[in-house]
Amino acid sequence: MALTLDARGLACPQPVLLTMEAMKSTDNSEIEVLVDNEASRENVSRAAVTQGWRVTESVEAGDDFKVLIKRK
Repeated sequence: MALTLDARGLACPQPVLLTMEAMKSTDNSEIEVLVDNEASRENVSRAAVTQGWRVTESVEAGDDFKVLIKRK
């Protein structure tokens, strides 16, 4: 089960910083990041890839976005 990180309502770079911290501190191999704007979705996805994770899902969910990242 993926760790869920709710970054909705936060302006960049906060969603990226929260995601980076979660990637470093969790033993979980999947993190689901919820954001509320396109820029955060792109920035979180880019940060995950640069840290050696891969984006397995990036979808719009109503007014929000869900980014599912997985450890390689």
